[in-house]
Amino acid sequence: MTIFKTTFKKRAPKRTTFIAFLVAVLTVFTIGSSSHTQFVLNELVVLGIPINLGTRLNATITDLMGLLPGYGTIIALGLLIAFIVTRAIGKLCGRLTLAWYWWSFAGGLALLTALMLMKPLLDVTPIAGARSTAGLFFQCLAGLIGGAVFGLLQTESKNRESK
Repeated sequence: MTIFKTTFKKRAPKRTTFIAFLVAVLTVFTIGSSSHTQFVLNELVVLGIPINLGTRLNATITDLMGLLPGYGTIIALGLLIAFIVTRAIGKLCGRLTLAWYWWSFAGGLALLTALMLMKPLLDVTPIAGARSTAGLFFQCLAGLIGGAVFGLLQTESKNRESK
């Protein structure tokens, strides 16, 4: 029985971190994809094309499914790199745990970096909703929120483990 408890305690933090990471990626992707859709539809409205609520919802759902393989992967890789670097910096500073706002900053910076690198490396802006300053801001905001979610889930799991 003690072998099970020891093994479970060693694996539980890794599993919790993985789940927190997946939730963060899904959060960033959902907010980022949805805001992208709304920015693109808003450009159509500016051109005089009427867009009703049903069309907005349908386009949002379609984009969520369509952007997941490409943009979802970019988000996951960006957050993975950002969170690994953030954890390494925390360890270098002698901190075993970091406050949620460090993870939030890492998430926002990950999205900004990924979107800024796509143009010179791939010669494309794959997220049309991020072409404007406001659109880029909302993508980075999605990263900030996702990073905060990751940090808060990490803090919550560490609090539960210490009790």
